[in-house]
Amino acid sequence: MPSWKLVSGLCIGFFGSLVAVAGIGYAMVGVPNEENAAALSQNNVYYWADGSQMVAAGSGQNRQNVTIDRIPKAMQWAVISAENKTFYQDRGVDPMGIARAVANMARGGDTQGGSTITQQFVKNTYLSQEQSISRKFKEMFISIKVGTKLSKGEILQGYLNTSYYGRGAYGIQAAAQTYFGKEAKDLKPNECAFLAALLKGPTYYDPAGNDGIDPSATRQANTKRAKARWSWILEQMHNDKRITDQQYQDAIKNFPKLQGRKASKGMTGQIGYLADTAKKYVLSHSNISEKQFDQGGYQIKTTFKKANVEALAKAVKKVEKEKLDPENRELDKHVQFGAASVKPNDGAIVALYGGAGYENGHFNNNADTSGVPVGSTWKPFVLAAAMEHGTYKSDGVGVSPLSKYNGNDHLKVRKNDGTYVLKKDNTPFFQENESDYPWGYISLRKAMEQSVNTPFVQLGMDVGMKNVADVAEKAGILDASFAELNASFALGTSTPSAIRMADAYATFAAAGKQAAPYSVTSVKFNGEEIEGFNKPRVTRAMPENVANNVTNTLENVIQNGTGTKALPLGRTAAGKTGTTDENKSAWFVGYTQQLSTSVAMFREDPKSAKLLSMNGTAGEKSIHGGDVPTLVWTEYMKAALKGKPDLGFPEPEKIGEIQNEVGAPSPTPTPSAEPSETVTESPSPTPTESTTPSPSPSDTCGFFGCEDDGGAQNGGTGNGGTDGGTSPEPTPTDTNLDGGNTRGNGNGGIFGGPEG
Repeated sequence: MPSWKLVSGLCIGFFGSLVAVAGIGYAMVGVPNEENAAALSQNNVYYWADGSQMVAAGSGQNRQNVTIDRIPKAMQWAVISAENKTFYQDRGVDPMGIARAVANMARGGDTQGGSTITQQFVKNTYLSQEQSISRKFKEMFISIKVGTKLSKGEILQGYLNTSYYGRGAYGIQAAAQTYFGKEAKDLKPNECAFLAALLKGPTYYDPAGNDGIDPSATRQANTKRAKARWSWILEQMHNDKRITDQQYQDAIKNFPKLQGRKASKGMTGQIGYLADTAKKYVLSHSNISEKQFDQGGYQIKTTFKKANVEALAKAVKKVEKEKLDPENRELDKHVQFGAASVKPNDGAIVALYGGAGYENGHFNNNADTSGVPVGSTWKPFVLAAAMEHGTYKSDGVGVSPLSKYNGNDHLKVRKNDGTYVLKKDNTPFFQENESDYPWGYISLRKAMEQSVNTPFVQLGMDVGMKNVADVAEKAGILDASFAELNASFALGTSTPSAIRMADAYATFAAAGKQAAPYSVTSVKFNGEEIEGFNKPRVTRAMPENVANNVTNTLENVIQNGTGTKALPLGRTAAGKTGTTDENKSAWFVGYTQQLSTSVAMFREDPKSAKLLSMNGTAGEKSIHGGDVPTLVWTEYMKAALKGKPDLGFPEPEKIGEIQNEVGAPSPTPTPSAEPSETVTESPSPTPTESTTPSPSPSDTCGFFGCEDDGGAQNGGTGNGGTDGGTSPEPTPTDTNLDGGNTRGNGNGGIFGGPEG
């Protein structure tokens, strides 16, 4: 056993060493001040994909220190009452907070503890915000020294001058100008309480919203949080007797009126949205905090191609000028566009359109917005799920696009057990089309072509909406944007962004291979590379033939259906139109093998941010995805693909089995019908999204068979038979088991119909 002298000596030596280390640490650290912090702030520099500079922007442009005598007492006390009531009594450190931080670090958590104002001032003056025990102890030593070297007034002044208040504003003077357009010395108590509330985290407490950084930081949510925090701070100030009863009553009645956001230097046109998208990507793929990032010093190379961005903005402006007249037409006001263009098999975002520009007061990035339903552009995911998983009655066998479902309007929707879907009040749920045209039983291919709703709702129920959601998620849609998995889920009640829709359709373009969208290829801090910005991995999202059959079906949408306004592109392309109830949004998403692009159009109330109907917009009775959005898409894709080869698409193989909806008639009726049932051709209106035109005779069954089947009796083989017309154009998905295995795309005559 060691003697008591040895034990005592070891203890004294150990504690003496600690004291020596602490003394050395205390002696080595310097005392920071707000001038040092201001000198360290820099711009962030963004670069185009080709390496040329896009813009330099950052905190160095919006910072100005003020002395404590120019900071209102109400501002000083708001911070003290909210964050550090013992500020004037403590030594500058919170030992219990540091102990908690060290304990958290030991357990693998972060080192956040209850910091004093002195400690927060120390943190503000260092660009490194690493979470480590060594940094925490260094912060403690500096805080102790600051507490002995600086007066409380100097510490409080330094804290208020180095804190981040959001919107790029560092320091109380910049914050007062940014939010209220006044000098810090002129701030009122209610305004001081608001700025103190921002110190809790401006991303979540700025009522203007920051859902570009975090989807939960919406205007509504932020306003609610800000008002709650603001009123609590005023209450604390009153309880601490820092404001009088009258001052409290005057302040609590008046939540301060804030200025709108303003464009900082260089953040005009689409540049603000590009930088916003890149910043969001950096923050979500690194340990860099928003506060650190906004302090500057980063060099960010993006995937954006200047020519593509300019072409997309030009396309929007051209179509806006041709179609909209907000000066003279009330219903053309508040119309917005959002668009994104993604490279298939890669995920790189080469262009986006976020809105009218920061300089016009539009700060929400419409290319990355949430809350705009995608409508019928969702139907390809339903079809893909049916091809891959089959229905509840097919035992895993995929569904052919030639399967027939009831396309009539106002139909009851069946569950898998045969019972009907009910509404919340237990009355039957009826699915509507936009028109009451009696389509009868039509193929899924035809239903996609004309965007008929009822077949896809029933198909979604038969496949299972969970399977539909899984296919959409694997294709690239975030599950956070999914709507409730009810019957309407098949019709696009979900609200993914334009970026995510372009990326998901890029999965079809890449024959089922998926790559997450990305906007940044490298990040450097003061010239030093930061790891973690490698190109996303390409994975298999769905079977190749499923994707290729979806593409073949969507080619037909452009060739013969609601997307014919994309035909002037003059090259092989596939796409889908989408429109929602009351025409509150309209979409077109389309692609070639080189590029996938989505375009969204919507009207939004600028005060409530609620969507408005576009009925009457552009002088039209209603706006559909096949109208204005398709025109924008086509105009952009023409420019973006100019000089590039037409690669076409892989030829799909036959997929699945014909699985007709319960109750559907046989696709090849017997020749017992009266001759009067033979189809006669009648004029059809130009197809519009969900506005169902007269069906082409190719989906109607007459005496000589179903014409989309080639004519069971006289369709024959080869070129569609003698009554099947001439000028054959092989289309594998139009084959028929009974005859006419190659479609004759001519004037089919009286027996074969237009497509023979």
